[in-house]
Amino acid sequence: MTASSPAAPARTAVAQMQPEKPLFSHKKFWAHRFGNAPFLPMSRAEMDDLGWDACDIILVTGDAYVDHPSFGMALVGRLLEAQGFRVGIIAQPDWHSPEPFKALGKPTLFFGITGGNMDSMVNRYTSDRRLRHNDNYTPGGVGGKRPDRAVIVYAQRAREAYKDATIVLGGIEGSLRRIAHYDYWSDKVRRSILADAKGDILLYGNAERAVVEVAHRLARRESIETFDDIRGVALFKAAVPDDFVELHADDVADADEGARMTKDKAVVRLPAYEQVVEDPEAYARASRVLHRESNPGNARPLVQRHGDRELWVTPPPIPLATPEMDGVYELPYARAPHPSYGDAKIPAWEMIRFSVTIMRGCFGGCTFCSITEHEGRIIQNRSQDSVVREIETIRDKTEGFTGVISDIGGPTANMYRMACKDSEIEAKCRRLSCVYPEICPNLNTSHEKLIDLYRKVREVPGIKKVMVASGVRYDLAVKSPAYIKELVAHHVGGYLKIAPEHTEGGPLSKMMKPGIGTYDRFKELFDAAVQKAGKKYFLIPYFIAAHPGTTDEDMMNLALWLKRNGYRADQVQNFLPSPMALATAMYHSGKNPLKAVRRGGSEEVETVRGMRQRRLHKAFLRYHDAENWPLLRDALKAMGRADLIGPGKHHLVPNWQPAGTGNKGGEGKRVGQKHGFQKFTTKGLPMKPVKVQRGGG
Repeated sequence: MTASSPAAPARTAVAQMQPEKPLFSHKKFWAHRFGNAPFLPMSRAEMDDLGWDACDIILVTGDAYVDHPSFGMALVGRLLEAQGFRVGIIAQPDWHSPEPFKALGKPTLFFGITGGNMDSMVNRYTSDRRLRHNDNYTPGGVGGKRPDRAVIVYAQRAREAYKDATIVLGGIEGSLRRIAHYDYWSDKVRRSILADAKGDILLYGNAERAVVEVAHRLARRESIETFDDIRGVALFKAAVPDDFVELHADDVADADEGARMTKDKAVVRLPAYEQVVEDPEAYARASRVLHRESNPGNARPLVQRHGDRELWVTPPPIPLATPEMDGVYELPYARAPHPSYGDAKIPAWEMIRFSVTIMRGCFGGCTFCSITEHEGRIIQNRSQDSVVREIETIRDKTEGFTGVISDIGGPTANMYRMACKDSEIEAKCRRLSCVYPEICPNLNTSHEKLIDLYRKVREVPGIKKVMVASGVRYDLAVKSPAYIKELVAHHVGGYLKIAPEHTEGGPLSKMMKPGIGTYDRFKELFDAAVQKAGKKYFLIPYFIAAHPGTTDEDMMNLALWLKRNGYRADQVQNFLPSPMALATAMYHSGKNPLKAVRRGGSEEVETVRGMRQRRLHKAFLRYHDAENWPLLRDALKAMGRADLIGPGKHHLVPNWQPAGTGNKGGEGKRVGQKHGFQKFTTKGLPMKPVKVQRGGG
C-alpha cells in the first residue's frame, strides 16, 4: 500500500460481496464545499482559481479531455466530483518522463489510469499491425499522442513521479486485460495488466459503483487488501484464504446451463498464467470459464496464479438502475472540449457532439466483440424524460446545433428496455448470448418502448430530425415490423448500418451470429417500408474478413453473394483479435471455447493467421478491385474454381488485367472504365456500398 493509506490488519478470509448502495447515496467527501468546476482542471492555475491546494484524484487518460459523458474520463471525473472529491485531469501526457505527471501535484487519494475510450493498441495499429497515422481522440486527429500499452506506461510514469501514490487502473484497456490474455501485437500471452503496470487495484467493466466505493474507502484510509468485497475489481493476494473452497476450471467449464455448484464461499481457479502461456488448450478453457462466469446474478470470484501471487477477480458489477443512469448522464458536463485546445477539432467529439446515449450493454454475445466483456449482457437504460432533457440541453447549449440529433442509441440501436421476462431466471442463466443460436423465449423483444421514445423525442421543440446511426440488431428488428416502419419513416438518413458479418454457416457459428436468411427477411421488411415511405434509402451491411472458422471457400461464396446482390466493399479490414474475446481464444488456441474444452476432445477451429491468406480474404471482399485480381485468379485456380474467371456476369474476376494494376501485366483500360465498376457516390449509381469491420472494436 501507500504512505497515504496505511495498511489495515491482515485478514484470513475474503469478505462476502457487499450489498450495493445506490450510486448517489454515499455521504459526500468534505471537499464538496468547493462546488462544481466549469471544467475539471488540467493545470495548477485552474486549481488555484478553484481554491484547491491539491487534487484528491487525478485521472490520466490517452484521450483529449472533452467534458461530455461519451468520454469515459469526463464521466468518471464528474461522478467523483458529485461524490465531493476534487478531480483533476492529465490528458495525453508526454510519457517520456515523469514530469508531466507532476503537473497537478500528488493526489491525496489516487491516480486513476486509463488508455482512453479505445484500447491503445487498437487505436494505434490496424488489423495487419500497421501503424495508424491518425487518432480521432486527439486535437487535429494527429496520431502518436499516446504510447503503446498506454495503461502500463502511464502507471509506471505516475509511480516514478510519486513512488508512494496509489495507482488504480480502469477503462476498456484495463478491463480487457484483467487476466492473462493473448496479445495479438506481440503474438504471445501476457500477464494480467495489473501485474505489468504494477498497479494497486484494477476496476473492470462499467465501474461507476466500484470507483465510487474505492474512492470513499481510500478517503477513510482503508487498505486496498480489504477491497475484495467490491464487485468488478481485480487485485493480488498472497494465497486463497483457507475458508474458501476452490472449484477448478475443469469442474465448471462444462456444467449444464442450469447447474450451479453452489457453495457459500467458492472461488473458481483458472489455469495459471504459466500454464496458459505453454498450453493453448488451457487458454481456451480459461476463456470459456471467464465468459460463463460473467452473469452478476451467479458469477463467482475467479483466481489465477501469477508466479507466487494469486490474481483475485471479483464478480461483475451490478448494472445501474435507470435513476442511476439518469444521474450519471445528467451531471454538470460542460459538453465541450477543454478550452486549452482552442479551435482545434477533435474528430471523435465532432462525431458525437449531437448524439445521445440511451442505453448500455449488449446481450448479443458476438465472439469478436468487446462490448459484452466490458459492459455486460444486461441492458442499462435511461428514462425517456432524461433523454428528452439531454436533447433540450444539446439544443440550447451546444454550439453549432442545427436541429438534427445525429444518433440516438448505444452499443446497438434497438435493445432499449429489453430484458429477461423473469428476474429469477436471469439470475441463474449462464448463456453467452440471449439471441444465439436462437432468440431466448424468456427475452422480451418488444420495441414498443423504443418506438414510444422515438416519438417523444421527435416532439421536442426545435428538433428537426432524430437520426439512428447505431447499428440495428436485425434479428430483433424482424420481430417488430412496426419498429422497422417507424425507423424508415422518421430516423434513417439515406443509409442504415446492419451487420450480417458473413453469409456462410461455418464462420457465423463461430461468431454467434444468425444465418443470412434473417438478414434477407430484414431487408424485405426494410425495402417494403422504404417503398411505402417513398424514400430512397439503402442498407450498409458490415462483414468480417479472416474470422476464425472461415475457409477460403467461405470467402469465395461471400464474394459471389456480394456480386450477385450488387454490393461492393469500400473500406475493408480483417478480423482483429482483441484481448479476452472468445474469437481471440479461437484464433490463438485453434480450439472452440463455445463448446467443451477437454484434453484431446476439444473442437478444432480453422484460423486465418498467415498474411497471404489474410490478404486473400480481404481480396475476396474487394473482388471488384483490379489490384486484387491476380491474387484471386491464382487462388481460384488452386481451389479448382477457374470457372469463376472470365468476362461474363457470372464470373467473379475477369481474365484480363488493366495496365498499371495488380501484377502490371495484361491489356485493357483501368477499372472504372470497363465493366461498369464506377466509384460509388450517393447520386443513385447502381452499385451499393458495403463496409467490412474489424473484430473486437
